[in-house]
Amino acid sequence: MYTLLLVDDEEEVTRIIAKKVKWNDLGFSVTGHANNGLKALEMLEEMQPDVVMTDIRMPYMDGLELCGQIREKYPATKLVLFTGFDDFEYAKEAVHLEIEEYVLKPLNAAEITKVFEDLKKKLDQEINEKKSAELLKKYYKDSLPLLQANFYSTLIEGRVPEEELTKYLANYQIDFTGPLYGCVLIHASKTQVPKDMDPQLVAISVDKQAGERLEQKWKAKRFNYLGDTVMIVQLESEKEVSELTDSCDRFCKYVHHMIGAVVTVGVGQICDNIPDLVKSYQSAREAVSYRVLYGSNQAINLKEIVPTRKVATEAADGTELAYLFKMICLGKKPDVKAAVERYMERKIIPLKSLERYHVAVMELISELYHFMVNNELDIQKLSGGTGQLYTLLSNMEARILEKWLLNICLVLHEDMANARDHSKKSLIDQAKEYVHNNYSNEALNLDDICSELGVSNSYFSSIFKKETGQSFVAYLTGYRMEKAARMLVETSEKSYMIAKSVGYTDPNYFSYVFKRQYGVSPSKYRTEYESN
Repeated sequence: MYTLLLVDDEEEVTRIIAKKVKWNDLGFSVTGHANNGLKALEMLEEMQPDVVMTDIRMPYMDGLELCGQIREKYPATKLVLFTGFDDFEYAKEAVHLEIEEYVLKPLNAAEITKVFEDLKKKLDQEINEKKSAELLKKYYKDSLPLLQANFYSTLIEGRVPEEELTKYLANYQIDFTGPLYGCVLIHASKTQVPKDMDPQLVAISVDKQAGERLEQKWKAKRFNYLGDTVMIVQLESEKEVSELTDSCDRFCKYVHHMIGAVVTVGVGQICDNIPDLVKSYQSAREAVSYRVLYGSNQAINLKEIVPTRKVATEAADGTELAYLFKMICLGKKPDVKAAVERYMERKIIPLKSLERYHVAVMELISELYHFMVNNELDIQKLSGGTGQLYTLLSNMEARILEKWLLNICLVLHEDMANARDHSKKSLIDQAKEYVHNNYSNEALNLDDICSELGVSNSYFSSIFKKETGQSFVAYLTGYRMEKAARMLVETSEKSYMIAKSVGYTDPNYFSYVFKRQYGVSPSKYRTEYESN
């Protein structure tokens, strides 16, 4: 059952369409109605319909402008225009919008039925191609040449000598123009998969669609590594990182909508030196691990969620300490306690030699300092210098050392959580202050805020809604309306002047938004206040 959004400023038209056409029989469900293009864009972000059927002539944003916005932001959405004869020639000129069909008014149920029968076949074919096991298997066999894939894997593992890099790039015909590079890790869940689909085929489908939707735009080199898709992307400047994160976030939403895949994308740190891609991959992998805190089906950029965090390196001790530090960052208190116990039981308790015990304690202190410096935590919490701490800990019995380690790890766990919360609140406070100082600017939008804060739209939108309970657009609109309402009762300014002062050049649209907010027009709002 495909979803359909109807858009027309005449509500009677959309009601007739919804009533006269047997949508369920056609395989469609009308999931919403919008009475103007701006409202339709708001609903699109939430609903992500398969098809939008819209009139051309509407207030605030006409149907062609709406189709242009949809084609740019939601290229998979199918578009159907219905319009009067006078608009038809004008509509035909917009061939670059790739409209599926034009339906002339007065609307005819039989004609609409035929249009959507054909559209259903086209959508079915696209879905079947994406889910076809045979096509995916063939694509898997025809994926990137083995030599290139092996080279990319070796590169992100840090095993390509820098002095031999140019030779490898030439031999394998790899074009790295940069000037900036970064790793993007695409992780498809192997446990949350659509019914009757093999997890491996889901991963292949995700990989294929990543190639279709991301590879060309970001001049990416795509390959499979440890069961995930990795892309080495190339950027022109640091400013493109937020756009990259947003593109990856939209990709997650797209594949979930199309085939039900649960995907998390980790965006690694950006570097200007190809050998540094090993650090970029490590940070991308670490970003994906943060899905336990922030959820899947989204792109995660570590520099956004933990701005001060540096790239983590594997602990000298190996798996056990690395796992302990991971639980400090991502786990709950019981997870930290279990990780401490696991570390002690595997790395400290079994030691029978005093010399080895002292070496292990020295390595533990070194890695604790390294972890705290990497995350800009207060190293004063490790009382005294390294020499004093070594003397103190090396003379502790193993079980006493375990209690000390658990205590310091729980402190670090709380510090990490507080740092994340502080970062979120600081971001929201900065955004609100920016709105308070710039709400009169008609052009103020989400892109401006994110550019000012240096974060992606997807991350900011998610955090803002989670922390405030409303979208940024709703907050901006509410603040503008609050200012307008105050001016209506505290000044004698004309309504159109008030509209302009709060960022609306179109007084009619201002009145529309104000009435939606307060239930009455601006003039009536002022009259009712004066009468009271």
